[in-house]
Amino acid sequence: MIKKFFDKLLGKPSRASAPSFGKRVDIPVATHGIDPKLVDNRAVDVVHTLKQAGFEAYIVGGAVRDLLVGLRPKDFDVATNATPEQVKGLFRRAFIIGRRFRIVHVVYGRGREHEVIEVSTFRAYLDNAAAEQVAGNERTSKSELAGMKHAVDSTGRVLRDNVWGPQDEDATRRDFTVNAMYYDPQSQVVVDYHGGFKDSQNRVLRMIGDAAVRYREDPVRIIRAVRFAAKLSQLGFKLEPKTAKPLLACLPLLQDVPQSRLFDEMLKLLQTGHALATIAQLKHLGLAKGIYPLLDLIVERAEHPFVNAALQDTDRRVGEGKPVAPSFLLATVLWSDVRDGWTAKLRHLHTHPALQEAIDEVFDTRIGDVSGRGKLGADMREIWMMQPRFDKRVGSAPFGLVEQPRFRAGFDFMRLRADIGEIDVLLADWWQEFSMADDTLRQDMVDEVRAEMQSKPRPKRTHTLPKAASKDHGVPEDVQPRSEDAEGADSGLGEAPKKRRRRRRSSGPKDAPAAE
Repeated sequence: MIKKFFDKLLGKPSRASAPSFGKRVDIPVATHGIDPKLVDNRAVDVVHTLKQAGFEAYIVGGAVRDLLVGLRPKDFDVATNATPEQVKGLFRRAFIIGRRFRIVHVVYGRGREHEVIEVSTFRAYLDNAAAEQVAGNERTSKSELAGMKHAVDSTGRVLRDNVWGPQDEDATRRDFTVNAMYYDPQSQVVVDYHGGFKDSQNRVLRMIGDAAVRYREDPVRIIRAVRFAAKLSQLGFKLEPKTAKPLLACLPLLQDVPQSRLFDEMLKLLQTGHALATIAQLKHLGLAKGIYPLLDLIVERAEHPFVNAALQDTDRRVGEGKPVAPSFLLATVLWSDVRDGWTAKLRHLHTHPALQEAIDEVFDTRIGDVSGRGKLGADMREIWMMQPRFDKRVGSAPFGLVEQPRFRAGFDFMRLRADIGEIDVLLADWWQEFSMADDTLRQDMVDEVRAEMQSKPRPKRTHTLPKAASKDHGVPEDVQPRSEDAEGADSGLGEAPKKRRRRRRSSGPKDAPAAE
């Protein structure tokens, strides 16, 4: 009693009461009805290999949740009582990753067709109030954390959690009841400790234990709550009131999470096929601002025609099983910033230097060093830099552009711009036909554009790119670039190109200067 009083007086966290590890319930296939055809054979192979070696092994987490409601899981995770080193020794292509949580990636296939089965070891339940505490975070306390298996920062956020334990304690360590079930694909039994099966039937997302404490242990669970609520909302799932209530109050805890991790979690929100539902959930839960600056901007611009079209297209592609690139979606979200900066710089720079400077400024102000200078940033830059090139439809330019590796992404971006009226839809139609044509037809199309240009009177210098944003949701209005900008010179929409003067050889002696 006295110790608790002094701990409270000194601001030390009190030891949490021993949690309930639940009671194991084995649910047979006749009750849960999981279709084994929906289970990935590679996950079954991992479970079989581990069990043959004498270990326990189950498919676990979100895959079990999805199987119970009849969805085909996108990812399969496996949980076992084998240590990471023991798991790695059983597979030819297996890699131990992570510091905070050490897990094993078992890799099947190669190249883009590869699949990763993530294998984690059952973790023991540990009282975080009794864990080793560091004053800093993952970066500032890296040397201290190197030798620790269970450590937290000053807020109670778990920085290391690599103490192994039994299955019932591992289940208690998981976040939501519907994510804490284990499925044995051989016996087809689902193991449940916390009523996850009942919650899945009742379409409830409920946190195991005290929700506020669990969010403090790992604030990213706030984002996971939103993601699951959005993904499963179409099936009628809702956050339990006690799980939803602390979300807003715990939002400031995300400030201590590394920016790179928040960036990755933001991309997960937008690439699960439920981007629009996610934005609706963020607004509904009062989390439209405060998770991550770039996500705040996406929510703010979600109703703009251009961004909304990109969000819908992303959801559609995921639903059809097609790949999606975060670079494309982020390029659409930030396009209005790039376009406005580009427009302003055209007063004193040529088109491409102006565009390059505008892009650099957007990376500096909106993305920073988190991922803007890596492959994602390079892909975004390429999509943007390709836009003025679509204006050029004569000479060799169209043939070179259509062979670019990122042409399809750049074209899809341009097509979206045409769909909202930012550029002429006839330009997008021309490029679509050109991209699908053979070389002979392509040359005919280019010749036709040049003939049209030569038959028309020379117009005043105008340009279709860029267009400035109006107040009506970013729908653009034409602007005039600087007069000496020659980008429209060989454009299918600008003035006719000037004829080059050909050098003719003089009929005089060889050492006489050539006359023009």
